[in-house]
Amino acid sequence: MEFRLLGPVSVEAHTGPLPLGPAKRRSLLAALLLSANTPVSLGRLTDSLWDDTPPLHARSVIQGHVSRLRALLLGADAEAYGVELVTLGDAYLLRVPETLLDSQRFEELLMLAREQRDPADTVLMLKEALSLWQGPALSGALAGPPLRAAAHSLEESRLATVEHLARAYGTLGEHHRAAALLASEAAAHPLREPLAAELMLALYRAGRQSEALDRFHRTRRLLADELGIDPGHELADAYALILRGYTAAQEGPARPADAPRTAPAASAAALALPAPALVDSLEAADAALVDSGTAKAPAAAPPRPLPVPPPAGEPHSADLLPRAPRGFHGRTAELAALTRAAAGEAPVCLVTGPAGVGKTALALQWAHRSPALFPDGRLFADLRGFSEAGEPALIDVLREFLLALGVPPRRVPESVSAAAALFRSLTDRRGLLVVLDNARDSATVRPLLPGGADCVTLVTSRHRLEGLIASDAARPVPLDTLPADDGIALLSGVLGEERVLAEPVAARRLAELCGGLPLALRVTAARLAGRPHWTLAAFAGELADERGRLACLDVDDTGVAAALRLTVQHLPPEALHQLARLGHHPGGHVDPYTAAALAGTGPAVAAAALERLAAAHLVTETAPGRWILHDLVRLYARDLDPAAGREALVGVLDHYIATALAAADTAEPGGEPCFVLPDDYRRPAAVREFTGRPEAMRWLAAEREDLTLAAVAARDAGLDDRAWRIILLQWPQVVHRVRDSWSPLLELALESARAGKDAYAESRVLTLLGWVLAEEGRTAEAAALLEPSPALARDAGDPLGEATALVNLAVVQAELGDLGTASEGCLRAVELSRREGDRHTEMLALQHLARLQLTAHRPADALASAGTALALGPEHEEAARRSLLLAVSGEAHLALGDEEKGIGLLDRAAREAEDAGYEEGAVRALEALLRVTARTEYRRRYDQALRRLSDDG
Repeated sequence: MEFRLLGPVSVEAHTGPLPLGPAKRRSLLAALLLSANTPVSLGRLTDSLWDDTPPLHARSVIQGHVSRLRALLLGADAEAYGVELVTLGDAYLLRVPETLLDSQRFEELLMLAREQRDPADTVLMLKEALSLWQGPALSGALAGPPLRAAAHSLEESRLATVEHLARAYGTLGEHHRAAALLASEAAAHPLREPLAAELMLALYRAGRQSEALDRFHRTRRLLADELGIDPGHELADAYALILRGYTAAQEGPARPADAPRTAPAASAAALALPAPALVDSLEAADAALVDSGTAKAPAAAPPRPLPVPPPAGEPHSADLLPRAPRGFHGRTAELAALTRAAAGEAPVCLVTGPAGVGKTALALQWAHRSPALFPDGRLFADLRGFSEAGEPALIDVLREFLLALGVPPRRVPESVSAAAALFRSLTDRRGLLVVLDNARDSATVRPLLPGGADCVTLVTSRHRLEGLIASDAARPVPLDTLPADDGIALLSGVLGEERVLAEPVAARRLAELCGGLPLALRVTAARLAGRPHWTLAAFAGELADERGRLACLDVDDTGVAAALRLTVQHLPPEALHQLARLGHHPGGHVDPYTAAALAGTGPAVAAAALERLAAAHLVTETAPGRWILHDLVRLYARDLDPAAGREALVGVLDHYIATALAAADTAEPGGEPCFVLPDDYRRPAAVREFTGRPEAMRWLAAEREDLTLAAVAARDAGLDDRAWRIILLQWPQVVHRVRDSWSPLLELALESARAGKDAYAESRVLTLLGWVLAEEGRTAEAAALLEPSPALARDAGDPLGEATALVNLAVVQAELGDLGTASEGCLRAVELSRREGDRHTEMLALQHLARLQLTAHRPADALASAGTALALGPEHEEAARRSLLLAVSGEAHLALGDEEKGIGLLDRAAREAEDAGYEEGAVRALEALLRVTARTEYRRRYDQALRRLSDDG
C-alpha cells in the first residue's frame, strides 16, 4: 500500500488505486497525511476543505468524508499495513507507517543523500528521490490555505533537491547534465534566482559561457519587468564568479585550490558595493572582456577539500570551548552519528534528550576529539534555555563570538540582525565549530548559525527543535539513557573498579534504579564517594524506596529533581497539568484516551499535551499514539500534585473499564461477563471505538500489562469494585489464549470480589478461573472452585451467570466421568438462558450439551442440539462457535453412518475456523477428518493449523 502526495493525491492498494471520489475527500486525506500520526483538528480540516466561508454543515460533511475514507481503507485491508483512521474527540488521526508515504520517503532519501561521501552515490539517491514526483504536489485536492502552503513547501523542497542534484553532477564534472536538468526547471520557474544562478554556473563550467551570460541578462530583465527589482546577491555572485573566471583564464593558470580566495583586480572594487551597483560594475567588465574576444572558460573547479589543520604549535584563531568532560563513558554510536552528520555541507547537528542524559558532555567530548577539522577555531555558548538565571541576550552571545574572531569592540554592531550578518560574513570562508548548548527554541539558534560551508554547528536541547530541522535541515542525534554496562562503568570511574567489582549485583541494581540517567548515576557516585563506609547494596536499598528516591539523587546544587524542575518550569499550563496527572498512572504506557482520563480532559487536548511533553523529552513516544515516562520523571511528576492521586486513579480505572467493555462487546457481541458498572462509575469524556474483532483483540493484548498494573493499583487503593471488573473484562483474550498464565491475575480478581462481599463478582470470577484451571489440566482444582459458583450466581440474582457457571462445571464433570450430571447442568443452562432471551449463552450451553451427547454415544440427540444452536447465532458474529457446532454435527453424521455428509460438515467447520483465525477449532475438525480419511489436503491443513496454534502460544 502506498499513499501519494507528490503529484495527484492518491492511495495505491494491492488491488490498484482506491476510488477516493470528490476533491473534498482527497483534500481531507491530504490534510491527514500531511500531519500523519498527529491529531488534526476539525478547524484545520475545515480550513483545508473550504477556501472561503465554510457552510453551516461543514462538520457533517467532514464526518461523512471521514466515514467513507475509513470504509475505503478497511476494504483495502489497510490495517494489515498498520494504517488506521481514528477519531479523537474533535480531531482525527491517520496512523500510517512513514514508509508508506511518498513525501516521507522523499525526505528520507534526501537525508541519505546528505550522508553520502561519494558524489556518485549522492546522485543516485537524489535521482531516486525526484522519481517519486508524479506531477505538482497535492494535485486533485482543493486549494485551502493550509494545503496551498503545504504544496508550496513541497515544491520548494523539490526545487532545492533539483539544485542539489545539479551541484552533485558538477562535482562529478558532468556539467552538461547539470545544465540540462536546470534548464527545464528554469523554464518553469524563470523568476527563481537560485535556480538561474546554478544554471549559469553549470553552463559556464560546461564551456557554454555565452549562454551563461545570456541567462543572466534575460533573468535580470525579467526581474525588472515583472517585479521591478534588481538581481539579488546570489545571482550577482554567480555573475561575478563567471567574470572572475574569465579574468583568471586571461591572466594565466588557475590558482591552486588552497590559494587565498581573493577577487581579481577587475572586480575587486565592486565586491564592496550593494547588489545593483555590483551588477553594473560587473557588466562593464563583462562587456570589456567579451569585446576583447579573449575570454574562455577555465577547467571545472575541483571539489573544495576538507579544511587543512594549522601547522603544529600554531594556535586556533578562536577557541571558547570548555574543558572536555571527565569520566565520560559509552556513547560510541552517538559519537559516530555526529561525525557522519558533520560531514555534510554547513551541517547543523542537533543533540536532543531529557534532562540529565548527558547532551552537553557528548557535545564537548566530540568537539575535543576532532580539533583538526576546525582550523579556524571552536566557539561555545551556553544559551541557558533551561536555567533559573534566564537566557543570555543574543547580542551578548554574538558580541562574544565576534570578539573571539578578532572584531574590535568598537566595531561590534549594536543590533542582533547586524551582528548576526557580520558573524555570517566573517565565518563564510572559515572552518569553524560552533557549539550552542542548552537551546530552548529554534528562533534563538538561527541568528547564531555561521555562514561558511566548512562550518559545523552543534546544538544541544531538551526540546526536539523541529523548527530548526525544517528551516536549516538540522540533523537530529537523539540521546537516550545509558545501557546498564555503561552505567556501571561510569560508577567505576568515580568509585574505583575494586569497590564496584566487590558488589557487582548491587552495582547493576544501582544502574537500574538510576534508570540509566547519567546525572542520576553521577549523583549516586558522588554520594557513595563521600561515604566510603557505605556499601553499594545499602544505598541501592535506599533508592529502591520510591518515596525517597529523588531526595537520594540530589547533592548540593545538582540533582535529578533540580534538572527536571528547570524543564518543567517552561511548560504551558495544560502540559504541566497533564504531566502532574501522568505521575499517578499505574501503568507503563499511555495513549491520548488514557492521558485524557487521568487529566479529566478530552483525547485531542491530551494528545496535544503529550506532544508538548515529548518535545521536551519528558515522555517518549514508543509507537504512534503510545508514550512512556522514565521512572524518575514519573516520581517527579507524582509530587507535582499529590492531592490529585485518587481522582486520577479512579479516572483511569473507569477509562479501562469503559474501553475494555467496548473491546469485549466488539470481540464477542452480547457476551460480556460483567455488565453491571460500579455505583460511582464516571464515564470518560470519550471512549475508543473498535472497528472489529481483530482491532479489539489487539488492544486487549497490547494493554494486558497495563490492565494488570491498574487492577493491582485498584486493589491496593481499596477500589475492589474496579479491580475485579478490569480483570474479568479481559475474558475474550483469556478465552483466546487460555494457557497464557491467567490464573494469578484471576486469583487477584477473586480476592477483590470476596473483599467487597460481592456474590455476583465472586461467581463470575470463579466461573472463569475454574474454566482456565480445567484447560490447564488442573481438573480437581477446577471442580472445587466451580462447585459453589452456580449457587452464588443464583443468590446474586444473576441467571446468566448461573447458566455460564453450570456449563463450565459440566465440562469439568464430564472430564471426571460424570456425563449424566454434566448433561443435566447443560440442560439447566439452556433453560435459564432461553428464559432470559440470551441467544449467546444458550448457544454456548447447546454446544457443550451436543458434545456431551456425542461422547455419551447419542449422535441423534447431539445432531438435534447442534442444529438448534446453529439456528440461533448470526454467522458473522459466531464464527468460532459455529465451527465447533459444525464439527459436532459432522461427527454425529459419521456416527450415524452418513460419511459423505459428515466429511462435508467437518471440512466446512475446518474452513470456517481457518477463516476466523480459530486454530484450535481447525485442529479439532481436521483431526476428526483424518480419523476417517487420509487425504493429503487434510494432513497439510492439519499440520499448518498445528504450527499456527503453536506460534500463537
